[in-house]
Amino acid sequence: MRRVAKLSAACIATAALALTATACGSTSSENDKSSSPSGDGKGVKIGLAFDVGGRGDHSFNDSAARGTDKASKEFDGSVKELTAKSSDTEADREQRLSDLADAGYNPIVAVGYAYATSVDKVAAKYPKTSFGIVDSVVKAKNADSITFTEEQGSYLAGVAAALKTKTQHVGFIGGVDVPLIKKFQAGYAQGVKDTNPKIKVDVQYLSHGSDTSGFASPDKGKEAAQGMLDNGADIVYSAAGSSGNGAIEAVNGKKGAWAIGVDSDQYNIPGLAKYKSSILTSVVKNVDVGVYDFIKSVHDGKPLTGNNVYSLAKNGVSLATSGGFINDIQPKLDAAKKKIVDGSVKVKTTP
Repeated sequence: MRRVAKLSAACIATAALALTATACGSTSSENDKSSSPSGDGKGVKIGLAFDVGGRGDHSFNDSAARGTDKASKEFDGSVKELTAKSSDTEADREQRLSDLADAGYNPIVAVGYAYATSVDKVAAKYPKTSFGIVDSVVKAKNADSITFTEEQGSYLAGVAAALKTKTQHVGFIGGVDVPLIKKFQAGYAQGVKDTNPKIKVDVQYLSHGSDTSGFASPDKGKEAAQGMLDNGADIVYSAAGSSGNGAIEAVNGKKGAWAIGVDSDQYNIPGLAKYKSSILTSVVKNVDVGVYDFIKSVHDGKPLTGNNVYSLAKNGVSLATSGGFINDIQPKLDAAKKKIVDGSVKVKTTP
């Protein structure tokens, strides 16, 4: 969402929450949805601030949405959804969270590391509101940091890739070159190399730093994957939000190639159904579980705070088995998982 500008006297509500924003000349294309999945919606009021891509990305945001939908249905709640843009500034993110807090939403879930600074600032202004943030650790006393050991799940994906590649050449596509996505890369590459050090691992990022367009550019994902396939890779793992959908499409176009999905079990995503025969597995990150746990804690009057880590040992991350494509290597994957859980293998968080 762009920073809210001053509107006419007839339209003083912010562009994020005003129902009349379009009529008053707002040019924002940001999703602005309210819903009551069940009942009359008089229960918990949930504010959901998505990362770029929003609901429908078939990946990270959709996982957060599943957890929110489950909680809303169970607790007779209502949900207000707002979605980030790749052009967002820090002020935009602060405004989005403040709008939700001003409107009485509690809890408020911020989906993605980009909200870290804004959650700390806004949470301090609204001490009676509970904030949850996915993928970052914040200092606010009234905030729940929902984090995951992405590198551990990615390590297992690397083992699977090493055991399945026919060309001894695999690839990794990262949405944005930031520490969080580096964890995916590091775990994947380590899993590949620990299994077979002779395998080549190509790495490409779609955007860098504050430019988050790499999470919402399927065309860039498709182009990057095609380049890797043309160079000899036959397995491509993408940690790139909806950009990964483009990578999966490219892989589906090459016989014998495999894609590895991320965050959600992408084999079972309806929007990717025509490509599922090429999805070897997915590194599932149970964002839905973390988000549900947080909302439930607020509903129960005992809000979670601090850093709550969802690890491989706690099934916070896992490797999807849908399609049965990794059934033949499952014993080796189980052995690798055991080594991580018991500490025999320490998975790196940086490449």
